[in-house]
Parts: sequence; C-alpha cells; structure tokens
Amino acid sequence: MFTGLVEEIGVVQSIKKSAKSARITIKADIVLEGIRLGDSISTNGVCLTATEFSAKSFTVDVMAETMRRSNLKDFSPGQEVNLERAMKLGDRLGGHIVSGHIDGLGTIANYENEDNAVWITISTDPEILKYIVQKGSIAIDGVSLTVAYVDESVFKVSIIPHTKDATTLLRRKVGNEVNLECDIVGKYIEKLMGAKEQAPKNQGISFNFLSENGFA
Repeated sequence: MFTGLVEEIGVVQSIKKSAKSARITIKADIVLEGIRLGDSISTNGVCLTATEFSAKSFTVDVMAETMRRSNLKDFSPGQEVNLERAMKLGDRLGGHIVSGHIDGLGTIANYENEDNAVWITISTDPEILKYIVQKGSIAIDGVSLTVAYVDESVFKVSIIPHTKDATTLLRRKVGNEVNLECDIVGKYIEKLMGAKEQAPKNQGISFNFLSENGFA
C-alpha cells in the first residue's frame, strides 16, 4: 500500500522491451534507502517489484497486463517518473490509501493558472468517472489529489506549488496520458452491493417448503 505522497522524481535510465513486456531501470536516490530485493515501489502510480538494484538505480520487470493498462508503455530513457516506497505500518497517512493497481488511463485536456495554483482537467472513460467523487481522492500518476470538479466526461484537480515542484504532473503536456487509480472504498462497496443483489433471497419456512422436504 502507498499514500500517494511522492518521495522523489526518478529518471528512466534504460528500458528493454520485448513483444509485450519490458524491463526498466530507473535512476533514484531516496527510494533506494534500505531497499531489499522484492520491495514494492510505486512508479507513476503503478506498484512494481524491485528485482535488481545498485547504489544509484533499481530495475523492475513489467508484465504485459501492466503495459496495456498504464502509461509505462510510453516510457523512454530520460523520462521523469514519480516514485514512492510502500508505506510502513504506523506511518502518518498524509494522502489516502493507494494500492498501486491503476484503474486505467486519463488524458490531460487542459491546464489553467489561478493565482498560486494550477487547475488540471483530465478526460477519461465513463467506467472510471463513475468512481470519481467531488471532494473525494484520486491518484494521478501516483500523486494523491482531491477532486475539485467532475462531470460526465472530465474531472479537475488543483495543484499547489509544493506538488508542482515535488512531482511530474505539471511537466506533462496536454494530450499526455496519466495513470489513474480511484479511491478503493467505492470499488469495494460496489462489489459488495452487487454480491448482495445477486444472492438468493431467503424465502423462509413455508408449508410448501415443509411438504417438499418431507416434513408435512
């Protein structure tokens, strides 16, 4: 689990693509402190496993499913990425609960300055928008943000100066794709409510029930 509070901006050092998967090496500093093989590192919001590391970089294997569902497929050497280590039990949860399992992609539609903040408008599919709630949380490229506006085709977030400096969000261009992970709570509620609706209703004990089972 992650918090959506980016620890540092890493740089893609190399990427070796096969037919559908990839092996990516990322230059980093902070997230390498105390790293061990198998540790999870959120990379642009995608939970990846460190399979190799050195004093200045770590390497991950990205499977075909992740490549299809995320903007990792567009990575190239020199690209900056948001990095965060998995949270420790007992840490302050300054952002929100982020699993690192993204729901899909959004497209940056517009940037708009307002005093010390920048509004970002992102378009995405209705299947993702249905989980996005005004004043709720969303992770964009691994960054925990509050939704300030949402309608049937887009949603908006507002970026403060600290987030501008600490993440890659304002270094992207209009038309770029970003990874989106909606608040996990809504998805669980939908799943549980669907299971409840599909469960057979308890008809109770009736004369017909007793007769059909040999009790009357």
